[in-house]
Amino acid sequence: MKKLILVILGLTLAATLFAAEAATLVPAGNRNAEQPDIPGASSRRTQATNTTFQAKYRKVYALLQNDPDLRGKIKKAASAYGIDPMHIVGAIVGEHTYNVDAYDRLQTYYVKAISYLSGKLTFAYDGEDITDFVQRPEFEKCAAMSDSYDLWECREQVWNHAFRGKTVGGTSFPDDRFGATFFQPYYAGQTFGLGQLNPLTALQMSDLVHKMSGLPKLDVADPNSVYKTIMDPDLTLPYVAATIRKSIDAYKSIAGFDISGNPGLTATLYNVGNPEQRAYALKAENDKRRAAGEPEKLPEENYYGWLVNDKLPELKALF
Repeated sequence: MKKLILVILGLTLAATLFAAEAATLVPAGNRNAEQPDIPGASSRRTQATNTTFQAKYRKVYALLQNDPDLRGKIKKAASAYGIDPMHIVGAIVGEHTYNVDAYDRLQTYYVKAISYLSGKLTFAYDGEDITDFVQRPEFEKCAAMSDSYDLWECREQVWNHAFRGKTVGGTSFPDDRFGATFFQPYYAGQTFGLGQLNPLTALQMSDLVHKMSGLPKLDVADPNSVYKTIMDPDLTLPYVAATIRKSIDAYKSIAGFDISGNPGLTATLYNVGNPEQRAYALKAENDKRRAAGEPEKLPEENYYGWLVNDKLPELKALF
């Protein structure tokens, strides 16, 4: 009996080691020699505020440089989710370089977080609250999913297939993202806070953050609390870390790539979203390449991730 147990343990260990070795380690640095094109919308937004990408980068760099408490919070969140702090730094730097300017002081984010509790926010479209919308029969297949990530991922897929750009039950729905349609009570397309998270991403990560950090689970029926979580640095950093952890795990388990040593790639996925769908797409492409005797394609950074890898030496120096 003892010998049998040892054999089983040995097989289990071997399987674990094989799974770890099966993932191809993606080298550090950029695959592209030059920065990929920056979207016009990002350029226009930056020009409209009479600034430059370089100025915005220096501003968020200064925030990190001048605030040891913030660097400590980043390291703590990274440690809790088993990732290098540079992954969180990359997400923050990318968002504040290409999305919105960083505030000069971390305290401003706390003040903003409190302000989101003053008014009554709603997650709705054309008068229909999201809590009622997801009760429609099209979402029935999602009801059995208990994990918040799987639940909201399922609901987003249903939105894309059954509602996006279509007229259903007399209501015409826009050809736009689920998050932009239902989860932006101020104006579409906006994200908020130090990590520039959107509410849908926060709702997806709620169970993982509750499990790993002990924070209360988010309730879609309480948008004010969701927005406070996004705006409060102490609450949002675990959500940033969880989002990055999900991307790393998805690329390892689905596409067979270990991207944990490349913050530019995790920053890219933080920017574009849907890491699992992108991992499946990359796997499908590499399956075809292998069948044709071609070398596999490594994951590549976009313009946002390219900057993070390019600036990594001076960002690492801060930590």
